[in-house]
Amino acid sequence: MDTLEAIKTRRSIRRYKTDPVDDKILAQVLEAARWSPSWANTQCWRFIVVRNESIKQELAGALSPNNPATNAVKTAPIIIVVCAELNKSGFYRGNAVTVRGDWFMFDMGIAMENLALAAHSLGLGTVHVGLLDHKKVESILGVPEGYCAVELTPLGYPDGEARTPPRKELAEIVFNDKFGVKYETM
Repeated sequence: MDTLEAIKTRRSIRRYKTDPVDDKILAQVLEAARWSPSWANTQCWRFIVVRNESIKQELAGALSPNNPATNAVKTAPIIIVVCAELNKSGFYRGNAVTVRGDWFMFDMGIAMENLALAAHSLGLGTVHVGLLDHKKVESILGVPEGYCAVELTPLGYPDGEARTPPRKELAEIVFNDKFGVKYETM
C-alpha cells in the first residue's frame, strides 16, 4: 500500500477481533513511530505497550463517560499509550522558544499518526483516544514525574469495516497567499 492510499483509507477502528498481533508486526508499527520527526530531534516520546487484561480494563475506566472507544480499549489485543518527556520539545537551553510553549503535542501527534498509518498498511486498526483522565492513566501505568500521558490507541485486527466520513473540499480549507483568498490550482 502506498502512502497516499494509506492516508486516504485509514479509519478509526472501534471493534477488534481477539486475534493476537505478532511481535514482529508490532515492532514494525513501533518502528514507524520511532522514525517520526520531532522538534530538534528530541524524540521525547515513550510508548507503553499494554497486553495485560486487568490493566486494559483499568485504562478503559479512565476514559470519559460514554467514550465510543471504551469497548475497543477493553477488547483489543494491545493498547499503546504514548507519553511525552516534558520541557524538551520546543525548548532551547531550558527555555520554551515558541509562543506555544512545550511542543510535545505536535511531536506526539506526528508519532501516533505514523504509528496509525503503519498499522493500517499492515492490516491492523487503531483509533486515537485522547478524551480520558490523563492523571489516572499516568497513575495506572506508573508514568514518572517529568513525563505525561498524551493519548492511547487500541491496536488489533478490525472486526468489520468502518464508515468513510465526508471530507471538506480543498477549496474550503486551502487559501492562496493569504487567509481567505480563494484557492485555485495552477
